[in-house]
Amino acid sequence: MFGAQARFPRADVTTQGRSTEYVRTADSGSRVHFRFCPQCGATVYYWLAPAPDIIAVPVGAFADPKFPAPRFSVYESRRHAWAEIPGEVEHST
Repeated sequence: MFGAQARFPRADVTTQGRSTEYVRTADSGSRVHFRFCPQCGATVYYWLAPAPDIIAVPVGAFADPKFPAPRFSVYESRRHAWAEIPGEVEHST
């Protein structure tokens, strides 16, 4: 799965409203806990079992065209051909 996300320390994030959880197993074998809106189905945030102190939020949820560019990239091989990653990003191997 490819996506753009912003990660924050869980202690710095406050969530409100209802959300429903979907858990799936990642390629690594770790569990990923997705929280999504029970009305529209949009992913609101998610967290990975190996890093429970970090919350990931899909960048599109911010609806801000000036949102900062990424600093780190993973799973680039799964991205759509038209999705470009800025050159100064740290790339995982």
